[in-house]
Amino acid sequence: MIYLDHHATTPCDPRVVEVMLPWLTTHFGNPHSHTHAMGRQAAEACDAAIASIASAIGGDEDALIVTSGATESNNLAIDGVMRHPRQKRRHIITAATEHPAVLDPIARLARDGFRVTILPVKQQGDSDCGRINLQQLSDTIDDDTALVSIMWANNEIGTIESVREIAEIAHQAGALFHTDATQALGRLDVNVTESDIDLLSGSAHKFYGPKGVGFLYGGSKKRRVRLRPLVEGGGQQRGLRSGTLNTAGLVGMSAAIQLCVSEMHSTENRLSKLRNDLWQRLVAAFPNIELNGPDLEREMRLAGNLNVSLVDVEGESIMATARDLAISSGAACSSVDPRPSHVLTAIGLSESRARRSLRFGLGRGTTPQQIESAVNMLIAGHRKLIDSGG
Repeated sequence: MIYLDHHATTPCDPRVVEVMLPWLTTHFGNPHSHTHAMGRQAAEACDAAIASIASAIGGDEDALIVTSGATESNNLAIDGVMRHPRQKRRHIITAATEHPAVLDPIARLARDGFRVTILPVKQQGDSDCGRINLQQLSDTIDDDTALVSIMWANNEIGTIESVREIAEIAHQAGALFHTDATQALGRLDVNVTESDIDLLSGSAHKFYGPKGVGFLYGGSKKRRVRLRPLVEGGGQQRGLRSGTLNTAGLVGMSAAIQLCVSEMHSTENRLSKLRNDLWQRLVAAFPNIELNGPDLEREMRLAGNLNVSLVDVEGESIMATARDLAISSGAACSSVDPRPSHVLTAIGLSESRARRSLRFGLGRGTTPQQIESAVNMLIAGHRKLIDSGG
């Protein structure tokens, strides 16, 4: 199996697994059991991991909330701000290309009477394809806006947003800024202080850590962030997210993000070259292939991301013929939805072209040999479909 679906999940790095194992076996104490040594040992490990993660994103450890992953973090950020009993503002702004973990809770807010603005993004062919229009954001925001939620990097087309500028516009109107940084963490330099971010969501399994653990950074030294908890029953984490901390997962997430920070630039430079090689090979094999999303040469697209459309076959069909190749045709979390990718249609692609899309996500373990083999598998699959009339 050749795995090129790193936007869906990444393999847990063996170095991370090694760090986690003792906390699953010999050091299994409950970190909230302070009456004995094993509990205190686990608590110290959790505290150290939280401090390490906060440091990696340039934030304050007291503002980091451990969650089950970015979906929970996004829900906590959105509902936590908008439904807080002291929140008087009733307007929230997001973008059409957000992940369902943002769009769905915002849709629920709309059903409950909150005012929602979903901004369009720049269209295919624009040099800033996939980004929001900052002037449009400025024109839309008002003194009733409580929160602006715009993802840092898109999980389907790799577009990197100008989060610092978005944060500035939000703050000028007295609103908070939240970013879903699920795809940015481990791939980009993320610093909540330098970018002036109030709330930031992340998930360990997207940066070579374990599944089932993530975090919400919810703090700012300039602005107060009030959150209404989603999970209650124990009072852990200052009452903002009750439940026993996942010591092994938290330690693993800390190790994973530190490895990413130390190896990021060399890894991303290598992946950019591999991604461009993949694109050139695909163009040679399929002359009418179409690139979806921003240009590859600009620094506003994730280095390991490639999204394309074939002319004569649907993405799902060619993937079914290339069973030893792990790629996708949209977001993993939306795989049960029969509709075409909402991200691709939001950038102006027809439903037909969106259904003919393939998403490649290159990662730490991707090799030139795998790129060559992947293209050969797609060529063989395409030939089989054409010959069968599919």
